[in-house]
Amino acid sequence: MDGRDLVRSVKAVGLVGPAQGLRTVRAAWRRRRTDAVGLPARGAERARVPGSVTGVEPGPGGGVVRFTRSELRITVMTTGAVFWGWDGAAPEPSYALSGTSPEADPRAVLEPDKDGGWRVVSERVTVVVSRHGAVEVCTPGGVVLRKELPPRWWEPVGGGQARWVQRAEVAADARFFGLGGRAAGPRLRNGTYRLWNTDPGGAFEPGDDPLYITMPVQMVVSDVGTHLVFHDTTWDASVTLREGEEGAGSGHDRAGMSELRAEGGPLRCWVVLGTPARVLHVWASLTGAPALPPAWALGHHHARWGFGSTQEVRRIVAGYRERGLPLDAVHLDIDHLDAHQVFTVDRERFPGLPGLARELRADGVRLVSIVDPAVKAEPGNAVFDSGRAADAFVRDASGRRVRGLVWPGESVYPDFTDPRVRAWWGDFYEERLAQGFAGFWHDMNEPVSFAAFGDTTLPRSARHALEGRGGDHREAHNVYGLTMAQAGYEGLRRLRPDERPFLFSRSGWAGMHRYGGTWSGDVATGWPGLRASLSLVLGLGLCGVPYSGPDVGGFTGSPSPELYLRWFQLGAFLPLFRTHAALRAGRREPWEFGADVLEHARVALVERRRLLPYFMTLAHLARRTGAPYVRPLWWGTPEDRALRACEDAFLLGDALLVAPVLEHGTDRRAVRLPRGRWYDVVTEEAYEGPGQVLVDAPLSRIPVLARAGAVVPVRGRDGELELEVWAPARGRTGGGLVVADTDDGWDEPDIERFTSHREGDTVVVRREGGGEPGYAVRVRGK
Repeated sequence: MDGRDLVRSVKAVGLVGPAQGLRTVRAAWRRRRTDAVGLPARGAERARVPGSVTGVEPGPGGGVVRFTRSELRITVMTTGAVFWGWDGAAPEPSYALSGTSPEADPRAVLEPDKDGGWRVVSERVTVVVSRHGAVEVCTPGGVVLRKELPPRWWEPVGGGQARWVQRAEVAADARFFGLGGRAAGPRLRNGTYRLWNTDPGGAFEPGDDPLYITMPVQMVVSDVGTHLVFHDTTWDASVTLREGEEGAGSGHDRAGMSELRAEGGPLRCWVVLGTPARVLHVWASLTGAPALPPAWALGHHHARWGFGSTQEVRRIVAGYRERGLPLDAVHLDIDHLDAHQVFTVDRERFPGLPGLARELRADGVRLVSIVDPAVKAEPGNAVFDSGRAADAFVRDASGRRVRGLVWPGESVYPDFTDPRVRAWWGDFYEERLAQGFAGFWHDMNEPVSFAAFGDTTLPRSARHALEGRGGDHREAHNVYGLTMAQAGYEGLRRLRPDERPFLFSRSGWAGMHRYGGTWSGDVATGWPGLRASLSLVLGLGLCGVPYSGPDVGGFTGSPSPELYLRWFQLGAFLPLFRTHAALRAGRREPWEFGADVLEHARVALVERRRLLPYFMTLAHLARRTGAPYVRPLWWGTPEDRALRACEDAFLLGDALLVAPVLEHGTDRRAVRLPRGRWYDVVTEEAYEGPGQVLVDAPLSRIPVLARAGAVVPVRGRDGELELEVWAPARGRTGGGLVVADTDDGWDEPDIERFTSHREGDTVVVRREGGGEPGYAVRVRGK
């Protein structure tokens, strides 16, 4: 143990008390001893590069290019997505892909290129391979979007998993986004970002990295085009980014650089190019459609670690009802469990839970339960006894069940990378459904094992099934939360086949959107935490996870009334709108912050309720197209550099621009506008973009602007869906989409398309295909 580990050990004892602190020290030593025995010694290594081209073998969509020390498989799909894998790596098996094999483009041709290289030419993309193994991805017009330099491997002399590095060059003006949930962003500055899902062990701020969800998925935006790149390895890795410089050194541009260093796994890559919308549409076709939340999950959720009793839950719900505040769900944290044990209930503090659930459901409020993966390792615990009989828990290299330290105490961990274990775990949700829960949030699933020093997770030598391939935690760690979400989602589909599951998860990986969404985790209470909340949602959306949101008000501490209100106003325009706080944090109910905050929060809640048909439409579009609800301002015009630099506002779908207040004392703020006319939704004042304008931002609201011509489905005063139409500029047309869905089932409602235009001074709205709109229409703007 080095000096830093000793300091962390002392802090652990001081923070959680002597007994628990000493247990975390013992847990850390146990993990270290387990790895000392279970991990192979690294030993001497030899470096390897591909060498020179020796031959090719054409195949569907491309073929195989052979080098003296490796081979490169390249396939262009009918969608235009490009796959390549070194050392013969194929797309499958993969935790990211949906299981439906993409179709190779039969028209793609492998042909010789200059200087002994080869290229694959297709209608949508050209891939050029140099004679030493560099790979260029080019537009059909021949513009290079990305150049991957020849990779390097470091292989143990005695055999074993090879480490590797892959460096790429991009345009000098390119900007990087993505890599999962990053608190600093959404644009990722120069620096190194680790790909290892991590519980930061306390509240986090923008400087903290990594966090709970890391993904080797980047969206790269430049003047010459947009592309998404995904390196499909689940192993511990790091990405180093360096933005380029235009005119650097004697007037020459310096290319941007992205370098991935991985501790193992196959070296395989996907690249998709096109507009941001097309890129994420193709990405969703590869990784699967995002899960569709039930309609109620798009409303307002209230949560707290420490409700403590059914009486307190009733008090909170009554507080919302008595003040006329909309509420759609209440979340119960680990304090409702019996000694923190998963799939149990503390019957003294939460007696008659099914009755409470029925009572709340009658008022339109659902109960949502926390679910942690760790199972208390104690005979008599039903889940432990069942899992022991089913051999469901992770074991170490010696065959012993791996133990960790979590909220219930000494715990064991299901191996969710085993399909048999996923089915076993999924059946336990029947107990939760019987208690009346309608939704589920997965926590502590990085997975976490408390430790005073070292990694706060399972030993890297812990053994996992990995779908029958076998391997250890080095490969399984990053997909543990993903496979837990899969287990829960598939279990709920079996148990309630007629209902859409509602599930969101703290940890995950590429492909997690198939099973639900996520939230920020333990974001620190403060203005930096508020800014980080928006960064996380935007970044995750560009990785293909459209449904997410923060802990409104922050997880820790007591926000000032101003901070709480600004966070609340932002949350009202994000997919997951949930207040939440830690056990000893201040209150988060709107009425706890004074009469003014209560009334301003009421306005935000009422507006969220009014926009529910629009959120439901965005949810269906996300499922069908992969487009996130929350989008960066450059979404439709990525070539606009000023918009690429804007990180304090966002588009909600195509129709609305939301400019949250992220700084103390602000009552007026600058808003960067995309091109076109935009209306302030409160004053209806019109602004022309592109450009920057100053807009009032009093405490009563944050600036929201509507795109001229937009047709937005909203809930009218009578509760029925109506169309809010923002007048198009003269000579211009507009439109919008509507998916009328207020259900929780699997029926696929039609997408209705509407257009808007002016006829003289009259704004006319028509349903595509002819006929009247079929809804009440309200025209706004000049």
